Amino acid sequence: MAERAALEELVKLQGERVRGLKQQKASAELIEEEVAKLLKLKAQLGPDESKQKFVLKTPKETLMGKYGEDSKLIYDLKDQGGELLSLRYDLTVPFARYLAMNKLTNIKRYHIAKDFDIAGNFDPMIPDAECLKIMCEILSSLQIGDFLVKVNDRRILDGMFAICGVSDSKFRTICSSVDKLDKVSWEEVKNEMVGEKGLAPEVADRIGDYVQQHGGVSLVEQLLQDPKLSQSKQALEGLGDLKLLFEYLTLFGIDDKISFDLSLARGLDYYTGVIYEAVLLQTPAQAGEEPLGVGSVAAGGRYDGLVGMFDPKGRKVPCVGLSIGVERIFSIVEQRLEALEEKVRTTETQVLVASAQKKLLEERLKLVSELWDAGIKAELLYKKNPKLLNQLQYCEEAGIPLVAIIGEQELKDGVIKLRSVTSREEVDVRREDLVEEIKRRTGQPLCIC
Repeated sequence: MAERAALEELVKLQGERVRGLKQQKASAELIEEEVAKLLKLKAQLGPDESKQKFVLKTPKETLMGKYGEDSKLIYDLKDQGGELLSLRYDLTVPFARYLAMNKLTNIKRYHIAKDFDIAGNFDPMIPDAECLKIMCEILSSLQIGDFLVKVNDRRILDGMFAICGVSDSKFRTICSSVDKLDKVSWEEVKNEMVGEKGLAPEVADRIGDYVQQHGGVSLVEQLLQDPKLSQSKQALEGLGDLKLLFEYLTLFGIDDKISFDLSLARGLDYYTGVIYEAVLLQTPAQAGEEPLGVGSVAAGGRYDGLVGMFDPKGRKVPCVGLSIGVERIFSIVEQRLEALEEKVRTTETQVLVASAQKKLLEERLKLVSELWDAGIKAELLYKKNPKLLNQLQYCEEAGIPLVAIIGEQELKDGVIKLRSVTSREEVDVRREDLVEEIKRRTGQPLCIC
């Protein structure tokens, strides 16, 4: 134990030395030499089995080769000392590496505001259905408009490409072309496959007969009877799982939000089974609103082989997950608020405690404390004698809906003047009734005494 503690201290000191050299912009040769010493110390230290930190640090070489043509979305940069670094494209590959490094076989992970994953050996399509249920719940609760979740299966795509005559070496690059069908016409996709990727025109035409189809479980059943597609074992497995998935989605009550779309390909190389992508349904633009063109707002799928790529013994851990397009959703919300000329609330404060005259700081402090104790989200300006106009303007800018105004006359009458910021309507409320009135106006549960 003492020996390990000594090594940990050496690692810490060496790490500080490396960081110091980088800050000083020392030569690349010197930094490389000190980094090598640091790595050697870390190797001697080995893993600490007693610590289970969820850290998704991933070397650049680990990321490369997992995203197919989307590898161009990994950004390379160098720090001050010349060390090559990368910005992760997503967290799926680092998560798979974490599972392998820590020998985990079952875990459910939620990454705040963005990702959700389920890892482990479970019966088919139950975790996948849960992921789609979560995706639908999130998008519905955000109230960003009607949406549709497209689903497909990489095994169906691979089987379809095989029976259409695509060589194994071209599967992924043709897959990437097909995935553009939600943005460009079939003719443009066909021209890319034939002109740029060397696919025979007749093969492209056979692919076109399939990838332009979309529907529900009836399309799945139709393709199960397709004389050509049924020759592919891969495609039949994928179709069988999709049929089961639709059964679970019906039980979850979200089958009306799901469409089986044969053009959905998801260009990432690590997907092995079911894939899905949520898109907003285009609606006529409102007055002053630009047409929305943000692409997908959520996506995911099954990646059963990724963990095994990092495990020394090649042990596989089946995984399925989803990612929410937070930045795209923000752009939609911001655009719609601008079109409606609505202000974005920058605070959860429900009421500002204000004063109409000077020398009422003590009364403001007493009232805001009463509201806090009652569970009301209240605040006041940190000034002894703020002007009433400034306090009202602050509410308008921050989006605070109510103002509780204390004045000399209100104190004499035992009331508080409650003002609606939007309508500017003011009413006198007895002080003992103020909490209940604010809760009524803000939709909070009332006290049952």
